[in-house]
Amino acid sequence: MAKIVVADDDADIRDLVAFKLAQVGHEVTVVADGSAAVDACREVGADLALLDLMMPGMGGLDACRALRLDPALESIRIILLTARAQESDIEQGFAAGADDYVTKPFSPRELSARVSAALGQP
Repeated sequence: MAKIVVADDDADIRDLVAFKLAQVGHEVTVVADGSAAVDACREVGADLALLDLMMPGMGGLDACRALRLDPALESIRIILLTARAQESDIEQGFAAGADDYVTKPFSPRELSARVSAALGQP
């Protein structure tokens, strides 16, 4: 299936998301910050990145922008997964280049469905 990078500074969230995505056959790489996410996406040739907005160092918005500027990753799909649910936060996420925006708390089944949709899978 797809190569997915999950970036979240909360280990419990990373583990839950990675478990759910691996269950349906995706190859998952987990990291704790935006800079590591950008590096991991390059290294593994990720098809999709799931990024938390608020992480130490480089946050999800900056990582999203960096991924969009990288010609090698021009087709990567990006989903922001965050507790920030204000309309302005969502607008900023899409303006930075995100394909989707999921707020915490989230349903693992819904997240899996959104990942499939972003990847163009049934």
